Amino acid sequence: MLTSCGGLEAPRGASGGSFPVSASASFPPAQRLAQTASFRVTVRNAGARALPDVAVTICNVTCAYPAPPGEGTQAAAFATDIAPLPSLADPSRPVWIITRAPGLCGYGCAGGAQGGAATAYSNTWAFGRLEPGRTATFEWAVSAVRPGRHTVAWQVAPALAGAVVARGTLTVEISTAPARYRVNADGQVVESR
Repeated sequence: MLTSCGGLEAPRGASGGSFPVSASASFPPAQRLAQTASFRVTVRNAGARALPDVAVTICNVTCAYPAPPGEGTQAAAFATDIAPLPSLADPSRPVWIITRAPGLCGYGCAGGAQGGAATAYSNTWAFGRLEPGRTATFEWAVSAVRPGRHTVAWQVAPALAGAVVARGTLTVEISTAPARYRVNADGQVVESR
């Protein structure tokens, strides 16, 4: 599902105006435990100004604020929240394990190099400047670890602290049967179909 929200106010730290974008996301709607899948968000800068630092947030059920308990940005990316207990430091439990995050370095670069995309937020990545008319696709490789029907919400902002310019949701059914793998004649591990 795609919602494009052109004409929003500029975030703090960016010069005035709006940041019109078109964005979409894809994720296989049927998955199996232990199967690796790709979650992709594609962002096109439809405006006349560069997006300062494209930020993508992944949420449980909704990215809207405020969200009902167990939903929204309080859960880690690709996770769900369980009922909090007094001795529980973090109620987020993964639905998918991130095996490769987008950005040049996956999760971050040593020595302050650019391109890691990871931020201090547990569910948001910042990807840098996107020039007018340009399109960028960000891809997460994830492996399902919790069966059931799950909703993944996503949103895009022109900068880490910017107003949301696009958002959507995708629903996925994860079966209880794990994916089957084998070693082919070339010694590669491949999924059996």
